[in-house]
Amino acid sequence: MEQRVAIFIDGSNLYHALRENLGRTDLNFSDFAKKLIGERHLFRIYYYNALQDPQRYPEASKEQAEFLTILRNVPYLEVRLGGMKLSQGQTVEKGVDVMLATDVVRYACDDAYDVAIMVSGDGDFCYALQAVKDRGKHLEIAYFEANAAKDLLEMADIRHLMDKSFFDGLWWGRARVTRARPRRRRGPRTAEAKAEGSPRAPEENPA
Repeated sequence: MEQRVAIFIDGSNLYHALRENLGRTDLNFSDFAKKLIGERHLFRIYYYNALQDPQRYPEASKEQAEFLTILRNVPYLEVRLGGMKLSQGQTVEKGVDVMLATDVVRYACDDAYDVAIMVSGDGDFCYALQAVKDRGKHLEIAYFEANAAKDLLEMADIRHLMDKSFFDGLWWGRARVTRARPRRRRGPRTAEAKAEGSPRAPEENPA
């Protein structure tokens, strides 16, 4: 019997891992999903992220809306959006992890899939994923080596290491040499940075 596969994508985690490890984020999600499932049957792709506040971040909100429009045209992909809130002066996601954890368990209990592929390195999902395995489902983790929790990897039945070669042929834009930079605190851009003006390939909007 052909295995039914559901893919659960932690959007913010994937975005930052792509940017930090590979220096680009113009991922073709349809081809990405095909590579993960191989010859198996795709049940559905679920993508989770936080919706940008258009009042506080109008430019980021506009870019995200354009990205989500493209994403919603990917066959068999559902977008699940949480919100943002201020915590101790910083903007953080609200409700995204809960939605993902709830869905991966709910669809397992509904017997909607045989295999869950989790695209994340976040160890906070371990308890929910253990519940999935306890229901007799198989668990696969797609991860970056530098961004994955040890506990999460240890519970995987199969691991998909996402390194540079994994993404060959999975980009929208042309290949380019880009050095990933460490994440920095956000602040006013310098005159030099404003003057750079180097073009970028279309990017997923960060959380």
